[in-house]
Amino acid sequence: MTNKQDKLRYFVTGGAGFIGAHLTNRLLDTTEGTVTVYDNFSTGRSWHFGERIHDQRLKVIDADCRQADVLEQAIAGHDVVFHLASNSDIASAATDPDVDFANGTLLTRNVLEAMRKTGVKRIFFTSGSGVYGEVPPKPIPEDYDKMVPVSTYGACKLACEALISAYSFMFDMKGVVFRFANVVGPFQTHGVAHDFLRRVAHDPTQLKIFGDGTQSKPYIHVDDVLDAFLMLADLNRPGHQYFNVASEDFLTVSEIADIVVERMGLTGVQYNYTGGSRGWKADVPLYRLDSSKIRSLGWANRYSSREAVIASVDAMIEDLSQGRITPAP
Repeated sequence: MTNKQDKLRYFVTGGAGFIGAHLTNRLLDTTEGTVTVYDNFSTGRSWHFGERIHDQRLKVIDADCRQADVLEQAIAGHDVVFHLASNSDIASAATDPDVDFANGTLLTRNVLEAMRKTGVKRIFFTSGSGVYGEVPPKPIPEDYDKMVPVSTYGACKLACEALISAYSFMFDMKGVVFRFANVVGPFQTHGVAHDFLRRVAHDPTQLKIFGDGTQSKPYIHVDDVLDAFLMLADLNRPGHQYFNVASEDFLTVSEIADIVVERMGLTGVQYNYTGGSRGWKADVPLYRLDSSKIRSLGWANRYSSREAVIASVDAMIEDLSQGRITPAP
């Protein structure tokens, strides 16, 4: 992991959001470096930093990656960029298909251009399993040759990956792309467990579940995601690289519903399934990721899928009690 002598200058887009705030906190806690958070606070929150908000090594810029001139000025002089700013509500594209381009691909282009113009050479990017599209029920490696996204989220993430690859080759940058499983943990603002918790908080007698509940996916705790980030940052490998990051087990949607109900201390909740194999039109109901590449470098997840979701739900229950999450039908 990153050592205390590390005094790099880190730049984190989306650094006040779910994964970004955890990364910012970890960098402040485990390195001697400075961290610039660049976030428009659409979903990010300053309370995510706790007392670290007063750390003189932390600089917070309230701005949008679509503001190219502001971004270029802010990013200048940094050593490493963690680009996490993107649309976090994947299903929202069902009614607003432009959201993933406007809040994903376009932002990545602007970040890469700002890096090129200011001479910043290292970028770490959060992609996801959506780039693979519909896949067979077996672990998919990074070099899977039939990548046909079925959602605008997956398509725009794949476009971002392609841009990073091109800029890395053309302008001598170092790009690391992480294709994460479903990331869960404290500070979550979206996701199936988050939706379930809000619904049963609103009506503890019943729970609407999109699909038939058999959708089956791996889940990864945000702490395991940070371990992957910082391990690759330490290794500082040359060139452009891709890594799947996932647990080797999985949970169904019905099992997640059971966890939410149990952790909320509820009984007799009626599950109302909408039917069908998908939670929404572009949902990929089943996938597995082969993470052997990053495991060969020393990474290992500390949480199973079930442990990760339980920890996430417990954190959300605390947020619910503090009024940070509101009940909703």
